[in-house]
Parts: sequence; C-alpha cells; structure tokens
Amino acid sequence: MESRQLGPNGPRVSALGLGCMGMSEGYGSADEGEAIATIQRALDLGVTFLDTADIYGPYANEVLVGRAIRDRRREVVLATKFGFETDPARARERKLDARPERVREACDASLQRLNVDTIDLYYLHRVDPAVPIEDTVDAMARLVDAGKVRYLGLSEVGPATLRRAHAVHPITALQSEYSLWTRDPEETGALEVCAFLGIALVPFSPLGRGFLTGAIRSPEDFAADDFRRKHPRFQAQNFARNLRLVEELKGMAQARHCTAAQLALAWVLARGEHVVPIPGTKRRERLDENVGALQIALDAGELASLDAIFPPAAVAGARHSESMLNMVAP
Repeated sequence: MESRQLGPNGPRVSALGLGCMGMSEGYGSADEGEAIATIQRALDLGVTFLDTADIYGPYANEVLVGRAIRDRRREVVLATKFGFETDPARARERKLDARPERVREACDASLQRLNVDTIDLYYLHRVDPAVPIEDTVDAMARLVDAGKVRYLGLSEVGPATLRRAHAVHPITALQSEYSLWTRDPEETGALEVCAFLGIALVPFSPLGRGFLTGAIRSPEDFAADDFRRKHPRFQAQNFARNLRLVEELKGMAQARHCTAAQLALAWVLARGEHVVPIPGTKRRERLDENVGALQIALDAGELASLDAIFPPAAVAGARHSESMLNMVAP
C-alpha cells in the first residue's frame, strides 16, 4: 500500500483513507454488519487512515468505528472531529460550540465512544464564529499536552484562518471538500498554503458524493432519507447538466481501462504528495474499487484532459446548502 505523510512531523498513513460517515447517516439505510466488515476489509488492504466525527449518527459512528477496530487499534491512524452540538432526538438540529471549556469535554466523550486511549488526529469540524480560532486551538493543544490527542486538524477553513491556527499550534491536516467538481481549495489558495506550511490536505467527498462514480443515473436512485435528494447539485436541471460531465469522465475511464471512480480519485491523488483523500463508502465492493485508483498514474496530458472536462464553472449548482457554506471560515 502506498503511503503519504500527514505534515512533516505527522504520521504516515495509507495514500487513500476511508471516510466512515455514510455508514451511519446521510446516504440511506445503514447496515452495521457490512459497515464493520468494510472497515476491517480496509485494514486488510492496508488502508490505515479512518475518518469519523462525533456528530455522525449523531454519535453512533464513533461507536461503530470503535467496535470495528477494537482488536486492531495499532493498525489505525484514527481521526475524529468535534465542534457541533446536537440532541440525538433532533439529530438535524445542530449548532456550533467550540468554546475552550467544551473542547476537553468533547474529546473525553469521543475517547469513550471510540474505546481508545488516544485520538491520532483531532479536527475542529467547523469554526465557531463566536470563538476566536486561537482560543479553540489553544484548548486543543492542551489535549496534546495531556496525551489525549496526537495531532491537530481543521475542517473547511481558508488560508487566513489556517495561518492563524497554525501560529498557535502546528496544524497537521486540513480537511476540505475537493474533487474534480469541487475545486475550492485551489480557488481559495488553501491547497497552496497547505503545501507551503507543511500541512496535509485531506479531501472529503473526492467522488462528488458518489456522482463521479457514474453509478447515479437519476435523482430517483436515492433512498427517501438520502440527503442528496435536497442537495443543490442533484436537483433536476443541475443533475442533467452534471450528468453530461460524468458521461465524458466515463468515456475517458473506459479508454483508460478503469472505472470513473478510479479515474476521479487518481486525479485527486495527483494533486500533490501532501494530499490524502478519504472517499467514503459503506460497502466492501466499492472500497476495493476505490483502492484500485492507487494503481493509476496519470500523465500530464490526461490531467489536462480531466481539467478540460471539469473546469470550475462547468458544474451546475452549489457544492452544499447555503447554511453549510456559511460555516466555511475564510
């Protein structure tokens, strides 16, 4: 398994990680048995970098991941996140809370749910606008001093916030949405700043929430409780326009003798050695397909062709809901 390092002093991880959110929420019905089997299959394949968060489920995903790795903890670089508060009885009602006094409480709760002594990479899920980023990161740094956390990360922030946080304590990883159809880290300069500061970029949704696999043919393919039914890029007119882009991707993949998903992941992997995507899946067959992307080396001409298919302005619809986009810090 190819590996990459998270930051100059961070851990080495598999070049492709596994996002676990969809095993507990967002993408239709959950199958806990298959989810645990998928995590264990990932470890068998050498995928060592697992990503979860306290809010996924809510809270259930950390418990699931903890169960799956119980006997294999040493094989895993485990990442989780905090920053949202919710009542499990009203799971979709979420508010930000990154006050310093909340940081240790959230960490202790995650450690208990995961059934581990230490979290390898602890992310602030979203910046709380009511709390200076310096105050939150300082509280997170105390978790490192206490041995509860090994490395710190941020999620969905731009260069200015990243620099401010990094000045308080080294930030090992920035997690942001990044794929052929979401180029924000390039446009904001976050990708470049990460490389300059020695921070890993960890793209979530590198397959465009499944759209870039080519397997989704209609909005009706989604289960009734799949959040993509309300996602801007999956609405009727946007869906049709974006589907034409994916058809071009599939044609190029066919000529390359790989799948569209593998080609899309190979593009992300080619963005730099400091880039470690975490495609999510809840099925072993899709995991095996994703790992196959590591065997694909794209030349300059192929990368240019993919960029030509997916220039930033080509994709129809916002990458997320307005309320979620408003939580992205500059």
